Formats: sequence, C-alpha cells, structure tokens
Amino acid sequence: MTIQARFPTGRPLIGILGTLEAAPSPRIVLGARYADAVLKAGGLPLAIPPVGGPSDIDRLLERLDGVVFPGGDDFDTARLGIGPTHPKATPVPREKQDFDLALAHAVIVGGIPALGICYGMQLLGLAEGGRLHQHLPENRPGSQEHSGGVVHSVRLESASKLVRILGAGEVQVVSRHHQALSRVEPPWRVCGLDAEGLIEAIERDDHPFAIGVQWHPELAPEGSAHDRLFRALVGAAAMRGRRTTVEQATTAARGA
Repeated sequence: MTIQARFPTGRPLIGILGTLEAAPSPRIVLGARYADAVLKAGGLPLAIPPVGGPSDIDRLLERLDGVVFPGGDDFDTARLGIGPTHPKATPVPREKQDFDLALAHAVIVGGIPALGICYGMQLLGLAEGGRLHQHLPENRPGSQEHSGGVVHSVRLESASKLVRILGAGEVQVVSRHHQALSRVEPPWRVCGLDAEGLIEAIERDDHPFAIGVQWHPELAPEGSAHDRLFRALVGAAAMRGRRTTVEQATTAARGA
C-alpha cells in the first residue's frame, strides 16, 4: 500500500525536536533513528530547532501534523522551581529547556498528536506539574540501573491506549536514562510501570494522541511491536491533517 493511498493528502508532517549543543561550537543535532522511525511509519520528519518564542511556536505548529519529543540530557530543576539541580545532572541549555516547555504546552493545548520519548516523556509530565527523580538509583535505593541500554520489562495498564497500540500487556524495552518521573498530575495518567514500580509510560485520555514512554522505541529491532508507536502517531497526525484541510477548504469556501 502506498503512502498516498493511506494518506490522500500526502505524508503527515512530523516535527522532531532537536538537541541544542552549547558553546564553544553551538549546533542543533537530530538523532537519525528518530527521523528513520517516523519515515518508515509513513510520516515526513522535520527537525525543529529549539529556538524562538511563543509566536514562532504558534506559526510552526500551524504547519505540523504531529510532534516527537525525543530523548536528551537532563533538566535544570532549579530553573523549574522544583528543587536544586542534582550535581550529577547534565542539564540541557536553559534556552532549550524554556523552548521545550513552551512547545510542550502549545502541543498539548492545541490537541496536536505527540509522542514523548525518555527526556520527552519527562518533559510532557513536567510541563503540567509532574515531579522528577533526579538521579537513579540514588533516589530509589536498591533499584535497578536504567542507564546504558538496559533491557527490561514494562507492564501496561489494561485499559490504556498504549496497550491497544502495542497489542500486549507486557513489553520488553530498552532504557537509557538516570532521571524519571516520580509522579504526574491529572489529566495525565500513568499507564506503564516496571517491575519495581517506576513510571515507564503516561498518556492523556482527553487528547487525540498524547503518549510518553520512558524507554527508547527507536532502538528496538525493526519489525517489533514498538514500530506501532510511530505508526499510531503518524496515523493520528494524518487524521488531524485531514481535519485541518477540510476546515481550511470550508473557511475558504465561505469567504468566496
């Protein structure tokens, strides 16, 4: 089946938030695995540079059908007002953190399909009042390490969107992180936990598609259930794109 047959208006445009590397040679970087995953799922990936203000974000989102918030470094929690930043944290540049939070708010309010991965999941939760474990396993003594590409299982909530997407109540995942959400605020809800009760997935029931996973689905073998996450995002983005096209056509017709 061709992309045009699946999506008559063409490939949905999926923005992927870039990483900002600081001085001495500032540059914007995008992991190729995220772009490849979006492309294979039927979307057209577009790098989002984490620069600009609210009006720039609004104009950007007028052109996007969906957004991926990928993995990254750590949060400056002092800047967030949720406690001193851990000495072992590697915070992203403050201008990126501010942009990322503004983009997350705008995506959520705008009903734009969004997938948060690792840092991206934490970002979605923090953007609406969540809290953070700043350094694992220090914040949960005796718990499993999650850095360095650890493979472990995650249990999914049976009534969740995520379990319907992945088609199983338990999945094997690849983790590469030392920070994690300690809690989220409604309307976000936890829909996946590891064997030790660490939050591994969140979603919103009141949003067309807003899902965050702590693991890295782009690192899973091609053809695994994790591919369905990107296909589900692209599918939701395609539906939004079609609705937008109809709304634009209707508005133009009324003005004719």
